[in-house]
This record gives sequence, structure tokens and C-alpha cells, in this order.
Amino acid sequence: MSDTQLLTEQIALTLPDGSIRQYPKGATGNDVAKSIGRKLYEDALGIKVNGKLRDLNLPIEEDAAIEIVTFDSDEGKELYWHSSSHLMAQAIEELFPGTKFGAGPAIESGFYYDISSEHRFTEDDLRKIEERMMEIAKRDLVITREELPRDAAIEYFKTKRIDPYKVEILEGISEPIVSIYHQGGFTDLCTGPHLPRTSKLKAVRLTNISASYWRGDSSREQMQRIYGISFPSEKLLKQHFAQIEEAKKRDHRKIGQEMELFLISPKVGSGLPIWLPKGAIIRQELENFLKEEQFKRGYQAVYTPHIGSIELYKTSGHYPYYKDSQFPPITFTDETGKEEQYLLKPMNCPHHHQIYAAKPRSYRDLPIRLAEFGTVYRYEQSGELNGLTRARGFTQDDSHIYCRQDQLQEEICNVIDLTQLVFSTLGFADVQTRLSFRDKSNKAKYGGTDELWEQAENDVRAAAEKMKLSYFIGIGEASFYGPKIDFIVRDAIGRKWQLGTVQVDYVMAERFNLTYTGSDNKEHRPVIIHRAPFGSMERFIGVLIENFAGDFPLWLAPAQVAVLPIVDAVNDYAAEVVETLKAEKIRAELDERSEKIGKKIRDAEVKKIPYMFVIGEKERDAKSVAVRRHKEGDKGVKPLDETIAMLKEEIASRK
Repeated sequence: MSDTQLLTEQIALTLPDGSIRQYPKGATGNDVAKSIGRKLYEDALGIKVNGKLRDLNLPIEEDAAIEIVTFDSDEGKELYWHSSSHLMAQAIEELFPGTKFGAGPAIESGFYYDISSEHRFTEDDLRKIEERMMEIAKRDLVITREELPRDAAIEYFKTKRIDPYKVEILEGISEPIVSIYHQGGFTDLCTGPHLPRTSKLKAVRLTNISASYWRGDSSREQMQRIYGISFPSEKLLKQHFAQIEEAKKRDHRKIGQEMELFLISPKVGSGLPIWLPKGAIIRQELENFLKEEQFKRGYQAVYTPHIGSIELYKTSGHYPYYKDSQFPPITFTDETGKEEQYLLKPMNCPHHHQIYAAKPRSYRDLPIRLAEFGTVYRYEQSGELNGLTRARGFTQDDSHIYCRQDQLQEEICNVIDLTQLVFSTLGFADVQTRLSFRDKSNKAKYGGTDELWEQAENDVRAAAEKMKLSYFIGIGEASFYGPKIDFIVRDAIGRKWQLGTVQVDYVMAERFNLTYTGSDNKEHRPVIIHRAPFGSMERFIGVLIENFAGDFPLWLAPAQVAVLPIVDAVNDYAAEVVETLKAEKIRAELDERSEKIGKKIRDAEVKKIPYMFVIGEKERDAKSVAVRRHKEGDKGVKPLDETIAMLKEEIASRK
């Protein structure tokens, strides 16, 4: 900082650790990062000022809470990849003059840009674009933000930098002031924020080319979409593609077929999984686990139909709010000539509300906790389907809790505790929590009054803090009827999956006129909690398959023990061992093939069976078994009854 700056008015900036530092008014994020440490300065991508992400080189004019954003955070990755899309656009423009640009956002893993060009891009072109991107990075161009009136921006993209797509975007928005970003001779329309300099880009790979339509409308012009991903080091790029290769090995569709867990038949229909016997065992074990916990916690099981009158979903708002993601209504005329319409059930909650409404309720009855493994149906485009993790028919471990306001926080905390138990039991130790709130700038998307939403969001936040959850807030991620707590787990190879959810709902009680009689003999509305620790059983099991790579813990494994006789002379004892195991509710398979024991062991290993009991004449005579553990090898000879007790203990512990 210059001497002149040091004489200016000071501002107080609060760092994430709570410490407060003084800086000259007008200091930038770069100044702050440099003052904290050289490593942070080198890694800094953006800065959050009072929770809002901004460019590093913008001045800070008043006291604020700040946080330097790096690539380690989700926001940092999004910023990095968004800037990378701009670098890609600049490289394309330099290599292929006349190209026009549509949208170029960051996505979950990387970025893309929709482009309009007479040139048909090839894989060879991608390599050339990568080279030019790295060349632009080496130029160390400063990336600057310019704000200007919308009309001036329209004129700019009509006359100076001619791009009809940017003009159309600008003509469709109402903001009086917009922003554009400059880097060298390239300019793009963007709300930002962006990297401070192009030299932050250190490694990039453009991955594929696909067709797209302008603004996703098939009636508009076709464009070419180029995807890519970038990193602040070559090492991270290599790790990313190594993870992709590992993910291919763990693909639940591949393992599901090899282990005979599920199938999807074209004759049944796309996106409609069929559980095979071995897969059904995994699902049953998970359901039994949750049912046991729910019984301990006062839940009551219910069952509801797979379809419902369209009027039910009109009342709830699922129709027409989510009309595009539902199967079309089933319309028919009955024997009296009356037309009726039904929907394949898209959600379980409207059915549960009918159970609550079936009789008068007193404040003494609450909380009421209804639970169902209910199958629902959503229309997903065929290109979005992905085995179990994206299906059209799936079962949710749904529960709806109807409680008084004074019971709400405790009930939310109990649900959080149950969800944490589920994740810890299944080995998910790295869990992020997102408080999903509404976007106040788009209130038409949500039901309910401002007052109810404020109350619901405050309740969710209070429960999260009481349970000492480390959370972040996702604006615009709420459902249409209430805020949510979403749990995001990281699997064995570092990927993130959004699984369990808890939702607070003040809206549906109004819509369905749900009431209870309070201690004052007046009618009151219950608060509703929507809860699903697994979320979708199909999706959850798809994630489990990939997380464990098919090597399920003993309690979940479809076959828990492979009994392997060495010679035919001990087949009778081996069969006796299998029956003894089954009598103790241990799932066992007998391999009586006339194969060498080495092959039997290898085959059991390939089938990922947790335990192998090798049986020869010595084991038969001693009523014992030679125990082998999957991937661990020989565990020694043990008495059969002692081994069974050991297995039962491991199964009961669900480790």
C-alpha cells in the first residue's frame, strides 16, 4: 500500500476466525490476502464481503465481515470454472474469428460454453483451444469489471462487440445497471465475480463437444456446447481424471449387473428399476434398520396407494408447480359418464395429510409421526436417467411429523439425530449440511406468507445450531412449501451426494385445513416436518454400491458366508454348516462344484462375499471351519459355534 493510502480513513474487517484487522478504506481483497500471508495471496480467487462473493480487486468501502475464497471451497471452484469458460471463449474467438457466444456457466464439475460458429469443432480443435487458453493464462491479463446502464450495454453488443445472443439476454432483463468483464481484447457480459488475472489458470482439459439449443429451446438455433474442467495445478487435474477412472470401476450399473442386484428392462420401461433377489436383500436390510429405529422413536407405519386424484395434488400444489416433472394425468370417464383424473403419485405427503385429517386431533395427540416406504413416480427425460441414482420410479423413506409449535425444535433435532445415525452406521463420516432457504427475489415460486417463511427458516436455523451442525445456507434451494436441511455426504473417492433431507412446512396445514384442538379449546394449525434420511432408496443404494465398490459390510452383504468344501467327502458336513448358518439367520452359499479350492476361494473373492468357510476332513471331524475374510485372507481354524457367535455379533453391530 502507498503512503497516501496509509493516511486515508481506516475500516475494520472481521476475519473468519473472529479477529479484526484495520485497513485503509478502499483496500481490495488482494490487499487483505497479501497482508495475511503470501500463500493465501497466491491461492486467493475471490472474497466474500458480508456473505456476498465479489471480485478480489474491488475496493471495500466500509466495515465488514470478510472471507478470502480459494479453490478448496465450492464457491471457489464455481468462480474458477466460470472464469475458465471466459478464457475458453477468448481462445475460441482468437482461433475462430466470428464465433458468437451464448451462455458459459460453471457446472457441478467444470464448465461449458454454448457457441455459434460455422466451423464444426473436433477433438483436434479442443487440443488447440487448450493450448491457446494456457497461452492466454501466461499473458497474465488483468480481468476487470465494468458496470454500465443496460441500454449502454445493449448498444455495446450491437455496435462495438457484435453479439446478438448477449443483446437478447440484455433485452430480457429489467436491471438498470449490468456488468461486463474485460480481459485483454476480449469482453463478455457477466454478473461475475471472476478471477483477478488470467494467470490463475494452471491446468485445463476440454472434455467433449455436444449439440445444444439456444436457451434450451429446440425451436431455436442449434449451437455447439464445449465442456471442460480446469484446476490451479497439474496435480489436481491428474487427480481428477484418476478419480473418474476409479468411478468407472465403481459404477453401480456395472457392479449391479455383476453382482445381480437389479436390472432395468426395456420391456418394463426406462428408469423403472427391478430389484433382483440379492439387491432386494440389501434394500430389506436397510428398511429393517430404519424401521427398528423408527419404532424406538415413536413412528407409526402407514401404506398409501400409488395413484391419487389430481384434485389432491392441486390442493397440495404439486400440480401444477411440478407439472413438467410428473407423468401426465390419467383421464377417463366412469360408468356414469363422469370424467375423472388421476396422477401417478409424485409425492407421499398429500396422502399422509389425509390420514391426519381423517379424525379430530387434540394437542395431547401431538406429535404424530407417520412413516412409509412409499413408491413415487417422476418423469425424467431419458437423457437424465442413470441407473438407480436417477430413476422414474423410486421409493422414499418418507415420514411426516405433525407437531405443535412448542414441540417443533425438539422434533427437528430428533430427526437430525436419526439422520446422523443412518450416515454414521453406513460409514459416511464426511457430511456437509445445507440450510436450503427460499429466494426472496422470486417469491412467486413459493407458497405461504412471508411471516410463515421467516418463522420456518428461523426454526430450521435454531435446530441446526442446537445440534451444533456446521452448515452453510443455500438461497433458492428450498422446496415450494418450506425450508430444508439437506445432508450432503462425501463418498470413498471424494464425490459429493445429496442424500437425506428434513423440511419444515407451515404451508400444507393451511392448504389441507389441518387442525388440532389446543388446550384453550381453539383450533390451531400443526407444523409439519417432512423427513427422509435415505431420501430415495434407489439413489441411496446406488451411492452405497459405489461407495463400497460392492464390498458391503457384513450386515448388508447379500451372501454373508461362502462355504467351500475341499473334497466331495465333506459335502454333507458343508451342507450341515450352511443349514446351521441359515437357522441363525446368516445368509450362506454352498459351493459344491468339483473345482480346486483355490478357484473356489478366488470366485468367492470376486463375488465379494465377506467370509469364506473352508472345510476339509480335519474341520469336519472337529466340527470347526477354516475362516477366511474377503481381502484379508486366512483367519485360522475356529469352532463352528464360536465362529457363528462372532458373525452374529458383527451383524448386530452393523459395522
